[in-house]
Amino acid sequence: MSEPVHSSTIAGWREWVALPAIGVPWIKAKLDTGARTSSLHAFDMEEFERDGESFVRFGVQPWQGSDEDAVTVECPVLDRRSVRSSSGHSEERIVVLLDIVLLGKALTAEVTLTNRDSMGFRMLIGREALEQGFAVDAAQSFIGGRAPRTVRRQNRGRS
Repeated sequence: MSEPVHSSTIAGWREWVALPAIGVPWIKAKLDTGARTSSLHAFDMEEFERDGESFVRFGVQPWQGSDEDAVTVECPVLDRRSVRSSSGHSEERIVVLLDIVLLGKALTAEVTLTNRDSMGFRMLIGREALEQGFAVDAAQSFIGGRAPRTVRRQNRGRS
């Protein structure tokens, strides 16, 4: 089980993380101290109202280049935010609150939803999330280990 983060934990610049509340046990994430917010690859986004509150339904594909293990998720909309990408392009994104398990430790992060098909990672974890007790060692990768080999093989060996 995960435990709350209370002190700095060293993480690599890329790690396997879990998004347990939305049914994603494995997703490869880039830990990016240059990005303020976190983002998640989302597709087929559809906003709707439930009991007078704004929600978003979207798909998550945890594996790059594969639709295996894709899930459909519904979350309350926390905010909308203009986000500037590293290429300088500005885009308005929906923001949701997600629980993330990184290196066995639980944190909650505001996560923007966007199409990350052209990016190398399905998820990016930014400074606001990392400030909950993580330090990034840019010389390290996968300090927390990798997804089980059988899972990686089933999903075209992505690691």
